[in-house]
Amino acid sequence: MKIALGSVQYYWSRITTMQFYESMIDTPVDIVYLGETVCSRRHELRLPDWLEIARMLADAGKEVVLSTQVLLESGQDLTTMRKIAANDGFLVEANDMGAVHCLDGKPFVAGPYLNVYSSPTLELLASQGAQRWVMPLEMGREGLSQLQAEKPQNMQTEVFAYGRMPLAFSARCFTARHRNIPKDNCQYVCMDHPDGLLLETREGQPFLVLNGIQTQSALVYNLINEVQAMRDVGVDVLRISPQSQHTGDIVQLFHQVLNQQLDSSVAFETMLPLMPADPCNGYWHGRPGQEQLVA
Repeated sequence: MKIALGSVQYYWSRITTMQFYESMIDTPVDIVYLGETVCSRRHELRLPDWLEIARMLADAGKEVVLSTQVLLESGQDLTTMRKIAANDGFLVEANDMGAVHCLDGKPFVAGPYLNVYSSPTLELLASQGAQRWVMPLEMGREGLSQLQAEKPQNMQTEVFAYGRMPLAFSARCFTARHRNIPKDNCQYVCMDHPDGLLLETREGQPFLVLNGIQTQSALVYNLINEVQAMRDVGVDVLRISPQSQHTGDIVQLFHQVLNQQLDSSVAFETMLPLMPADPCNGYWHGRPGQEQLVA
């Protein structure tokens, strides 16, 4: 089973992003997803910069995948997506069906935002070039097991195993709205929140995290205790979503559990102080996502 590092969901400065990926070179990450998937107004890095990082990581022996934006809102967004799809150097993660069509039969990764819940959908994507699919976050072990039994031959399976869950996207920027400023003049306030802006209930309970036009879970999805269960159902890749601190430590703990160098329960306890919020794993067990259950 391989470890993948998902694309950075937050808006970090150019130097912070560059330093982050340089630090990932010496980690046991096998696959790295690159690119802006949330908001096209985030301009610290543009496509040539992402390609520069991609070449650096590829030279270090990492498999690099370029991710397309989830919600396309302008002609410029379409142009960027088409350029990513047209690149000949790196595999592409398609995060909407427009990207799938632009890839025109080239091999690609079917991202979690394509919402694959049935074997006919997997068959369709495979016929269009998909060689790996990422399970939707709301799907649990039972649904995954069924799809694994019916999936096309040679199709790899990837599971989002760690990080705040991206739940929804909107044309409205909630982070800008929080500051009472319009989206078109957002002043890039997302950069003030390197792990998103926490939204609490009136009772003071963590509810959601605002990340520009993206809404995330307040709690951190953590399947470190389910590594053996994922191995049992034939999962090929575990995805870790980057956070502003301790990502390298999280990767190392998953690596040690995968290689049976550390018990998953010990790794889970070690992770707790490294996480930006409390853990959850409800979706995996077919329960509300914010719950934390024992297998």
